[in-house]
Amino acid sequence: MSGTTTFVGMPAFPEAAAAAVRDERLRANLRHATHTIRDKRARAVAELADWEQLREAGKQIKDRTLRHLDTYLLRLEEAVGAAGGTVHWAADAAEANRIVTGLVKATGEREVVKVKSMATQEIGLNEALAAEGIAAYETDLAELIVQLGDDRPSHILVPAIHRNRGEIRDIFRSRMADWGRPAPDGLTDTPADLAEAARLHLREKFLRAKVGISGANFMVAETGTLVVVESEGNGRMCLTLPETLISVVGIEKTVPTWRDLEVFLQTLPRSSTAERMNPYTSMWTGTSDGDGPRTFHLVLLDNGRTTALADEVGRQALRCIRCSACLNVCPVYERAGGHAYGSVYPGPIGAILTPQLRGTASGIDASLPYASSLCGACYEVCPVAIDIPEVLVHLRGKVAEQGGRGHRLEKAAVRAATWLLDRPGALAAGERLASATRGVHPRRLPGTSAWTEGRDLPVMPAQSFRDWWRKNQA
Repeated sequence: MSGTTTFVGMPAFPEAAAAAVRDERLRANLRHATHTIRDKRARAVAELADWEQLREAGKQIKDRTLRHLDTYLLRLEEAVGAAGGTVHWAADAAEANRIVTGLVKATGEREVVKVKSMATQEIGLNEALAAEGIAAYETDLAELIVQLGDDRPSHILVPAIHRNRGEIRDIFRSRMADWGRPAPDGLTDTPADLAEAARLHLREKFLRAKVGISGANFMVAETGTLVVVESEGNGRMCLTLPETLISVVGIEKTVPTWRDLEVFLQTLPRSSTAERMNPYTSMWTGTSDGDGPRTFHLVLLDNGRTTALADEVGRQALRCIRCSACLNVCPVYERAGGHAYGSVYPGPIGAILTPQLRGTASGIDASLPYASSLCGACYEVCPVAIDIPEVLVHLRGKVAEQGGRGHRLEKAAVRAATWLLDRPGALAAGERLASATRGVHPRRLPGTSAWTEGRDLPVMPAQSFRDWWRKNQA
């Protein structure tokens, strides 16, 4: 069952992308941001002589964990419980939302502060909380921009990548007062002023909130430790100040041992923010008297992950550590933007992860495996070596097996070609007829604009190869 309520009503990728590429400001924002990030990443990665070995190590750790995920999850549950935390299992988005809203309501609080979390966006947690009268405040700067602007995330690492500084200033001026402390008078669009406005706006929420909600980048089965890496410090505030902490984490975020973090804490920051290490790496293990939240709940989220795990080719998408490197090099994402993918997971990784988590029954999800040129740049930069083009082709095959008008026409064309190729006399007659009528052939086949709108039909020769061969042999 899917729970991405924030994207309900979005059109399929071809339609959404067609509209996005006509937005010149959007394309300019994306081009500037993605080129800047990927150039910085390339320099950061080049500093490490053993980058390819780290990449392979990350792949091996993730694959080993996924093969024995049931064992590691039980070990994680035991370790979290021993450290004073409580583990909840959620089969789908609806169950996860019921669990979290129930936990918040049990505290008697009506507001929560949130660390940036793609898992909670995936299940539509903010909307579920709002339906119960609970306000959820995003504290990541980019997520705050998205929330204040009644917008949707467009990028994994930089959710507001589609906004420029002037747009952000206007959002802060017009909407901050509706959510709490208003923007300062005379707010400019300089980064320092925008960051200070966000800091002042959020500070009162950090100091007031009794409940924090987070995701996690990693969960260590060996010790029950959860890890969040971030660059602003808002995560540290949400993870330490509230009395109750609720973490919603996909089951694939598990790693077996503490030492496994050694690999990912080198590859993740360089691939995402182009930093040698994250400014804030927060780790917590259960609860501790006098330090941090007094109550800790871990909600382990499936929501389609075990279905993906059963697919030997597709399961490699579950290696993803959400670095967003694949988005920043993708020519399709750069031109279409994240909203066109109709999911909280945009770009190449979203094109293979979302159809596996949600299925391909809808037009949005069935179109995603085709949202790629298969250039392979995404695979080259992935720090855990996910062969995204391989999975895309694999998923295209699954979509084709479902049938549909286009696939029925294709099958009919293949059957007609098979009949013709099995009958040399009919094939020869067809060739002569095609050559004789070449002057009246259309430039494009009627009724196949999706295939031929960017291509002309090849010019038919005046003489078929069969006739040429017969004449020259004679």
